[in-house]
Amino acid sequence: MRVRETVWETVQETVQETVRGTARKTDDDKGVYMGDSAVPYGRVLLKLSGEALMGDLDYGIEPRTIKRIAVEIATARKHGVEIAIVVGGGNIFRGAGLAGAGMDRVTGDYMGMLATVMNALALQDALEALGVYARVMSAIQIHDVCEDYIRRRAVRHLEKGRVVILAAGTGNPFFTTDTAASLRAIEIGADILLKATKVDGVYDSDPVKNPDASRFETVSFDQLLADKLLVMDATAVVMCRDNELPLRVFDLTRANALVQAMTGDSVGTLVTA
Repeated sequence: MRVRETVWETVQETVQETVRGTARKTDDDKGVYMGDSAVPYGRVLLKLSGEALMGDLDYGIEPRTIKRIAVEIATARKHGVEIAIVVGGGNIFRGAGLAGAGMDRVTGDYMGMLATVMNALALQDALEALGVYARVMSAIQIHDVCEDYIRRRAVRHLEKGRVVILAAGTGNPFFTTDTAASLRAIEIGADILLKATKVDGVYDSDPVKNPDASRFETVSFDQLLADKLLVMDATAVVMCRDNELPLRVFDLTRANALVQAMTGDSVGTLVTA
């Protein structure tokens, strides 16, 4: 009788540890240790623009840049942070730009979605070269190259320690990948949305045009909208505000900034409700 009680006590302790997030978690088929570091975020969503992958190039993907990004993602993963990524496609095609040149907007947006899939596959390859298990999930069906985006499946991948790379935006024309990032972050229950840019936060005016521009340490979503300080499109900002999802804007080009943002350090600007 005592043996049965001891077994039951062990099961209860394991369940309690899992609920607290302190149990050792492994990828069922890969044996990846997920870590138990005391970081403030259990799950983050990183919005990575296509331009961030260009490095010093005018077009495409710069190998050293994508490798550096992958190394920082891998480092943050070792701290136990569950990471989802929404990637853009502006380094290859941008739907709005194509539409401005006379192409049908819907056609241009679908081309842009395909560009995000290409970037997602490149990022997956860079992560797996470092031993980080990653899954590309697309909002449009491309079964031969990646999985369909299904929320519950994406969450399960995250729980198993895999980095989930979300491609093709929302799967709908006229919606930006910024909006897709806000939507996916809310869907998967992310603790914060990280917006990686080439600027180290939110300024009261354009720092390129105004050398005296001041950077905010923290700012509200309402001020962001009222002053038109739109580091993301208005739809994405409103979604974050209405769902009380904090947003951090930081400079991806600064060494180790990505790791710092994912592990809770105060980099860039924090935008809250």
